[in-house]
Amino acid sequence: MIQIGKKLWAKAELFNPTGSIKDRPASHIINTAERNGTLLPGGTICEATSGNMGVSFAWLAAERGYQCVIIMPNNMSMERKKTLELYGATLIEVEAGAFDEAIALRDELCEINGWFNCNQFGNPLNIESHEIGTAREIVKSFHGQDDSLGYVQALVTGTGTGGTLMGCEKELKQYWPGLKIVAVEPDESPVMSGGEPGLHGIQGIGDGSKFLVDMKAVSEVTRIKTEDAKSRAKQLAKEHGIFVGISAGANILAAEKWIEDNDPTGIVVTFLCDRGDRYFSCI
Repeated sequence: MIQIGKKLWAKAELFNPTGSIKDRPASHIINTAERNGTLLPGGTICEATSGNMGVSFAWLAAERGYQCVIIMPNNMSMERKKTLELYGATLIEVEAGAFDEAIALRDELCEINGWFNCNQFGNPLNIESHEIGTAREIVKSFHGQDDSLGYVQALVTGTGTGGTLMGCEKELKQYWPGLKIVAVEPDESPVMSGGEPGLHGIQGIGDGSKFLVDMKAVSEVTRIKTEDAKSRAKQLAKEHGIFVGISAGANILAAEKWIEDNDPTGIVVTFLCDRGDRYFSCI
């Protein structure tokens, strides 16, 4: 946990093996599949992704001897594509922003070829990985401390699959029942706010659908413009020495706005989702 402001703490998920929070669900999905025999030695794993989850699966495939096929909209960063290539994954690109098309193609290829479908957008193991891992680490950091430091009053997170939000919500509310869950989405693709999906530059969130998110668990939704998220990410590097991606910039900005609007007595927690070196070509 890194303290960003007086009442704002950010969980530094950029220190995971491939540099993003997606290593958690990817590992949990593959470990479970290996245990129950649905993924056999020498098999092929396949996923549709905006990038980070694909990188996590490509890393696991390289480590464990699987083939890996990743399907991704072509407007994702060049660094993502190059990283997938270096891990040995096969990349199939679809049109910009076409996540539904990517998911449908993944399902078709897995059905035809007998590949393991990771199914991040609909897999309950995605949620569970954050419930048993991410959230419990937050509890370990803050539970039992006095209200001036330890009372977690709000959790602010961007949503891609919704796994982080739903897993953390389920676990953290056992300790802080009044916890506010603030979902962050791109202003250009305000699906959770009731708008239409659209192209944006906050890669990793706002993929065009609510997916795993149960909106009844969400206290409020905050919309952040792409350019504002980029600016906040750059500012984090220059003022804090924290070099993170665009979605982390969106998270920090949304959390700061929530603190300004609500003046909490306790603290707010958000996530530094990934490293910034995955965005040189677009930030």
